[in-house]
Amino acid sequence: MSRENALWGTERIRGELLKLGIAVSNRSIRRYRWRGPSRQRSQSWRTFLGNQVKGIWAADLFVVHTIDMQTLYVFFFISHLRRELVHFDVTANPTAAWIWRQAIEATASGPQPQHLIHDRDRVYGADFGAKLQGIGIADVRTPYRAPLANSVAERVVRTLRQECLHHVIVINGRHLLALLTEFVHYYNHDRPHRAIQLETPLPGPPMSRGVVVRRAILGGLHHAYARAA
Repeated sequence: MSRENALWGTERIRGELLKLGIAVSNRSIRRYRWRGPSRQRSQSWRTFLGNQVKGIWAADLFVVHTIDMQTLYVFFFISHLRRELVHFDVTANPTAAWIWRQAIEATASGPQPQHLIHDRDRVYGADFGAKLQGIGIADVRTPYRAPLANSVAERVVRTLRQECLHHVIVINGRHLLALLTEFVHYYNHDRPHRAIQLETPLPGPPMSRGVVVRRAILGGLHHAYARAA
């Protein structure tokens, strides 16, 4: 019966059997029911992220408004392994050519990722994936309307807003670039991250001796602490 009616579930089969005067428990039906040829399960998204974390970067673009309501765009790359903000830039006119130039600058020196996760924004251009493959990077696009698929990038956007941009008035693109440059250095070198056991993305040498010194970040919005050499 289950072979002949592949769409029937356990309860449906039990009902048909009862019509025939055969009383069988759902447990027995589930045990012996034919389920079709076995199919190998595809790797889940969480499993993929865990297995490939050493080689994954994420990219995203978000909007910032200036004091005179000019719209600016911030584009960045972040490493999944150490949560390092690898590269960012600011523009008032994001184009596919500009996005690709950022990808080249981000991968020009040092190790490059094996996979790049990003959403399906048209700003990347139709040939962005092919260009990535040409330099040895797999293009991984998130599903439609699934922001959690790029949660690492979404989380850093939230951090940039809550810990920096919500507390300042951005004057223009040059001002925004200067603000983010200072904050990103703090983010990478001084700010502990829960995702990496309260370490910093780019940790310095351990120091347990010396006078503790304080450095103001963004005019005192944050402070970085270290021991003097």
